Amino acid sequence: MKVEFAPINIPLARRIQTAAVIQWLFSFLLLAQCCWGVFIILLLGNYWFLPVLYALWLYLDWETPQTGGRRSKWVRNWTIWKYFTDYFPIHLIKTSDLDPSQNYLFGFHPHGILVAGAFGNFCTEYTGFKELFPGLTPYLHILPFWFGCPFFRDYALSTGVVSASKKSVSHVLNNDRGGNVAVIVIGGAEESLDAHPGSLTLNILKRRGFIKMALKYGAHLVPVFSFGENELFKQVANPKGSWLRTLQERLRKMVGFTLPLFHARGIFQYSFGLMPYRKPIHTVVGKPITVQQNLNPTLEEIEQLHQTYLRVLSKLFEDHKEKYGIPDHESLIFK
Repeated sequence: MKVEFAPINIPLARRIQTAAVIQWLFSFLLLAQCCWGVFIILLLGNYWFLPVLYALWLYLDWETPQTGGRRSKWVRNWTIWKYFTDYFPIHLIKTSDLDPSQNYLFGFHPHGILVAGAFGNFCTEYTGFKELFPGLTPYLHILPFWFGCPFFRDYALSTGVVSASKKSVSHVLNNDRGGNVAVIVIGGAEESLDAHPGSLTLNILKRRGFIKMALKYGAHLVPVFSFGENELFKQVANPKGSWLRTLQERLRKMVGFTLPLFHARGIFQYSFGLMPYRKPIHTVVGKPITVQQNLNPTLEEIEQLHQTYLRVLSKLFEDHKEKYGIPDHESLIFK
């Protein structure tokens, strides 16, 4: 295989962008394990009292990821996130005004491999969310197990992420003053296994929990489609029925998540590695679907709103696909 090396005279800004993405990849893939390692080393050494004190803090702080989190304006404004969003780059596109006196549930699609668009748009301040949607505060919901990791949980919480548990979503949406946005990646880890370049498959037909939550709290539903999310990495072929797909799905059922075998480019060359490709991400926020509060919705009411959501999501995609390089004959595939 011929290796295509990066030129030597790359502008400094692009080098910093690459470093920012390396930091993000490390945080996503290895930081939690490193934090556990530090915790255990301290526990077995002379400074054993530090992890003991932290464990006490963890016990007292256990509910924070389910009660709105603990975001840090300082962390969300780190300059490194500007370089991170500029690497691809990531763009946030508004199609409709959103009333800050209401609460909203954003359904984010697709998951992609590492959900770069969701992180860049809703966990940093460098794609203009605050300016586009004044008065709204986004909360990106992620798998609860991340918050059991010492030290890492505090770093994650500082970016504005919260647990994806029902209790956490309820807390975000149950705000009488409005202004809260629960951002849920609807397809979840299962959808990441279909995140191949060009893929338009969304795992949504059996996902109705978010519909029920929107009805229960009267939160307006907003479909969000992130064009380019699936173009950042290539993935080892894993068709349904293959040994690899079977193994990945078993892992997901056992521990709640799975990791696709992905690859893209390297740091100093473009032929192989784990760095994402420099492909633009355009995250389009659709028009809200008005939802009337219904504390005890019937299955028929849930299904009706679910079908409405699918229609609005499809229209959002069809209205913008040509602008972002999707061929006219391509459409979303729901499964």
